[in-house]
Amino acid sequence: MKKQKMNYKKYKFTYIKCTVLVLFLGILFLKGYTPFEETGENFFHIVVNGQDVGTLGDKSQVDELLRLARRNVAASSDDLLFFETEMNVVGEEVLWGEVDKEEDVIRRMEEVLRTSVRRTMHHSYTVKINEYIIHLACIEDVSRLLQAAIDKYGNDGTFAVELTGDTQREFGVLTASVQNASLQEEEGLDTYTEAGVQRVFSGLTGEIVQEEEKEFEDYDLGIQTMDFFEEVEIAEAYLPESQLIPVEEAINLVVMEQETPSIYEVESGDTLSEIAIKVNIPMDVIVEMNDSLESIDSTLQIGQQLLITVPEPELSVTRTEQQYYDEIYDAEIQYIDNDNWYTTETVVRQQPSAGFRKVVVNVSYLNDKEVGRVILKEEVVQEAVPKIVERGTKIPPNFIKPISGGRITSYFGYRDRPNVAGATSNHQAIDWATPMGTSVVASCGGTVVKAGWVGSYGYAIYIDHEGGRQTRYAHLSKVQVSVGQKVKQGERIALSGSTGASTGPHVHFEIRINGTPVDPLNYVPR
Repeated sequence: MKKQKMNYKKYKFTYIKCTVLVLFLGILFLKGYTPFEETGENFFHIVVNGQDVGTLGDKSQVDELLRLARRNVAASSDDLLFFETEMNVVGEEVLWGEVDKEEDVIRRMEEVLRTSVRRTMHHSYTVKINEYIIHLACIEDVSRLLQAAIDKYGNDGTFAVELTGDTQREFGVLTASVQNASLQEEEGLDTYTEAGVQRVFSGLTGEIVQEEEKEFEDYDLGIQTMDFFEEVEIAEAYLPESQLIPVEEAINLVVMEQETPSIYEVESGDTLSEIAIKVNIPMDVIVEMNDSLESIDSTLQIGQQLLITVPEPELSVTRTEQQYYDEIYDAEIQYIDNDNWYTTETVVRQQPSAGFRKVVVNVSYLNDKEVGRVILKEEVVQEAVPKIVERGTKIPPNFIKPISGGRITSYFGYRDRPNVAGATSNHQAIDWATPMGTSVVASCGGTVVKAGWVGSYGYAIYIDHEGGRQTRYAHLSKVQVSVGQKVKQGERIALSGSTGASTGPHVHFEIRINGTPVDPLNYVPR
């Protein structure tokens, strides 16, 4: 009995030992618990931006899990996100401890990061017009802005903006142009026809196939071409929302005319009324903009600077319009030369009578300003009767004024014009303001020694006269003589203009004697 009791105690002790051992091994290998090892820190608490996101048993995993969380948050938005991220990992050595699943840690990290976005950079587009830059939220806004620029000038939907990639640029840049879809289709058909049957027959016969002359009703009146005057570039960007402009505001800034500040420097002979005509701004508006002017009667000083504003859009549009109109016109004056009279003597032999004609023209515009016109078809309904004038050919011993009328805008002598490119400080001529296209005549008979483009003079003519004299005519719009040509006093040689270093339509007239400039007003009337 005693022996049995001792065996029972022995078996009980062995059972307890086995049970403890099994429990220990179960705890040791239980999933979710870190085994105790005397190797230092083996249990890590992870804190992101002050918030606990879980625990791990391997510190090397932490950075990778944060990277995955950042990537997941960034992928959930089309915009560029910037995060405030501060992560702390606190380790300790434990016998065992419960750790979190990696996916749970990542999920908690994402939640913290979404509440910690410091700044959102929106996918957007930067539009560059020369040096002017504006930022829009999407490519549709870019198209609306540019389309509004051409629609402003009467586009009926025929012309549309086309954005194309610039293959010459290293980074993705789009350029803008204006396309006429219907015209492209017609040109493609014409090219096909000529490349086929018509070209074969043209080659066989050796004849030049000429297009039949159009009747007035055959012309397709209206806008023929449109394009942007400035270079337009569009680039993708990521920008904060504060820098993006709503499209309606962008249209107002870019398409509508803006009052661009400018400075006008008063010159000799200027009056406020003349300045108002030059800059196309009413006198009372100029007075209102300048504190130095008390009224429209205020005295101006040479060199005084006046603030003026010039209305111009940031994005200009060129266009060509085909127009039809009926026109009353005058014939060119016909002259009968009389070698016994001086050039100052004239007699009208026939009075003129206006004619009537129908005309189709191509008119070129820059925004709303006409910059040129070409006659495509003209039909005279009633012929104009020319004025016939008999005139003398003998050169008198003096000069005559090279234009009829005109207003003196700059006198001979010293002037300070630092803001006018190409102008000299010592003005060696007299300037008469006159409408564009006014006839310019030879002040004295002689030989043309220069006719054409002459640097800052623009289109100019030099005429040599007897006794070492020379006259010069500059800033012309059209030269009507050639070098070596003999001209008579009073003979038309050019049309006035505003070419070269010029601030407006006028005639620049010089007289030089033996190479030395002299005051023209000592030789010709005002």
